[in-house]
Amino acid sequence: MNDEHLSTGVEDGGRRPPRVSRAVAAPAEAVWAVLADGWQYATWVVGASRVRAVDASWPDPGERLHHSVGPWPAVISDSTRSEESVPPRRLVLTARGWPLGEARVEIEVVPDGPQSCTVSIAEDAASGPGRLVPLPVRQALILPRNKEALLRLGLIAEGRHREHPGTSSSA
Repeated sequence: MNDEHLSTGVEDGGRRPPRVSRAVAAPAEAVWAVLADGWQYATWVVGASRVRAVDASWPDPGERLHHSVGPWPAVISDSTRSEESVPPRRLVLTARGWPLGEARVEIEVVPDGPQSCTVSIAEDAASGPGRLVPLPVRQALILPRNKEALLRLGLIAEGRHREHPGTSSSA
């Protein structure tokens, strides 16, 4: 199952960033289990090199995970904050990556049936120097990255579900 879809954002007059979506052969709860496991962040987020710490109540709003981005030795340590968390359907994050700035990331998980779902992600620069880059250029860099992130997220969720069906809420 690898159906992909791109919403360009023009459907609503260009007010929202483009959204990439992917069909996943696992229930929404299995995908949410990966999202809720902050220690897995660097395995599916493209560019994250490691997770250094995760707040105890991640992904509750206001909680953070502390990560590093970039290749060694040019690693930048920063954090991602949960802004909104609606298990197992929606997660909104503010991902920091200074000196580039911050990005708003919206992840939605929509069940397609008891054993499948569609996961989508929309991301754009929210503050900092990244906002100075024109939207089409930003999205030309963000969209392929998010496509790969969804592939990784889906594979982890599918693998966990296949190996341990019925235990989607455990890591």
